[in-house]
Amino acid sequence: MGQGEDTGTTAAKEDEPAAARAGARPRRAVVASLMLCMGLAALDSTIVSTAVPQIVGDLGGFSVFSWLFSGYLLAVTVTLPVYGKLSDTFGRKPVLIAGSVLFLLGSLLCALAWNMAALIAFRIVQGLGGGALQGTVQTLAADLYPLEQRPRIQARLSTVWATSAVAGPALGGVLAAYADWRWIFLINLPLGAVALWLLIRHLHEPQRERKTTERPRIDWAGALTVFACGGVLLTALVQGGVAWPWLSPPSMALFGTGLALIAALVLIERRAAEPIIPGWVWRRRTIAAVNLALGALGLLMVAPTVFLPTYAQSVLGLAPITAGFVLSVWTLSWPVSAALSQHVYRRIGFRNTAMLGIGTATLILFAFPFLPYPGEAWQPTLLMLLLGGALGLFQLPLLVGVQSTVEWNERGTATASVLFCRQTGQTIGAALFGAVANGVLAARLGGAGDLDSVTKALDSGASGEHVRRAVAEAVHSVYFGAACAAGLAFLVLLLVAPRRFPVLKNPGD
Repeated sequence: MGQGEDTGTTAAKEDEPAAARAGARPRRAVVASLMLCMGLAALDSTIVSTAVPQIVGDLGGFSVFSWLFSGYLLAVTVTLPVYGKLSDTFGRKPVLIAGSVLFLLGSLLCALAWNMAALIAFRIVQGLGGGALQGTVQTLAADLYPLEQRPRIQARLSTVWATSAVAGPALGGVLAAYADWRWIFLINLPLGAVALWLLIRHLHEPQRERKTTERPRIDWAGALTVFACGGVLLTALVQGGVAWPWLSPPSMALFGTGLALIAALVLIERRAAEPIIPGWVWRRRTIAAVNLALGALGLLMVAPTVFLPTYAQSVLGLAPITAGFVLSVWTLSWPVSAALSQHVYRRIGFRNTAMLGIGTATLILFAFPFLPYPGEAWQPTLLMLLLGGALGLFQLPLLVGVQSTVEWNERGTATASVLFCRQTGQTIGAALFGAVANGVLAARLGGAGDLDSVTKALDSGASGEHVRRAVAEAVHSVYFGAACAAGLAFLVLLLVAPRRFPVLKNPGD
């Protein structure tokens, strides 16, 4: 192990957070509350999907129902940097409690929605709270555990996320079919209440001295500009090619406005005393490299999560439940690999471990287009199992590594910047790969429709073998693009990231 990245027992003891050293509170109760909070945020990203027919049948608004997902995603993404800075300024506990209350309020309002417009607005309220849940939970996990134990808690959180991703659609379908779709949101209330009670009763952050006696100042101008800039650009990406063509006036207007807001944000943050997005996030090589690499991770994750179920049903002819299993196997290997990654990065370092993981993922993604047509279900299943293991080696060492290079009062901002880049990568990936898939289909079928319309025609038995081959080629092209994104992440780590992460021996915990 090289100098500056000693992740062994001695360093871990020196890096042990003050909260953990004190041992005065039942840490397990706090961890349980964090897992509940993470479960709420993860479940709400997926549980609505299978209940859309019931929701639309009750409230109407079929033409805009996609904003049930887009609005939530936009709100979560643009609030991540704001909550990260607030948690560094005022502490994790008040931010997490406020975010949980806002999330539960949004859930209650969603259950009371009287039309689709109201439901979309209340989903955005939910997302405003969900940003606090995602970012602050990850930061608190690093506060609670010393360096050598952080993979354990992060693996638990990954397991919660993976389980929610698999169980969410099934639970949403059951509630919509046998109860009422409003219970999809009401179920959050008792779970959230338990999480809040555990947080309030058992989480006691140590009093920390500020480096200045001045009252902390909130960069309201920066926060509002982040909201506006992120909202405009993500709307352009989400709706471009769906609600309007990419080169249409609405797209050009949104992208132009977004660029102008980026310029305004840079000016505001340079002058702010305590900026929401401080310049050091991008000036430090370690954080900048990890942000770019995990942005590429968000990009490549779109290929399996969005396109693999379509491939499994339309090309392999699998039932929806079986197709879901093909995708879900990576949620089994990812947490296991993440938990075991500490044994690797202790020997070869954070960067090299992440490069090993993303290099392997690149090869796996490149292998997908070479699967035989139509092939057997075990072939993509095996690739997904291997991909989950590779990405577990990639993501967790980078997150733990970044959190270990900053002081306590910078950890929330650093963690939020990483999650923000990953979320933004997923949004860009959905728009980019959707355009790639539709372009391949148009070329193969003479401009006949997009992926959604083609797969619906296949499901109804109205199309032939040439359409199935076109869908296979479209998904293969998406996986090739995902492999390129993985290769880009590898190059970023190789060329930008320092060989040894500058882990702090005593990071002010």
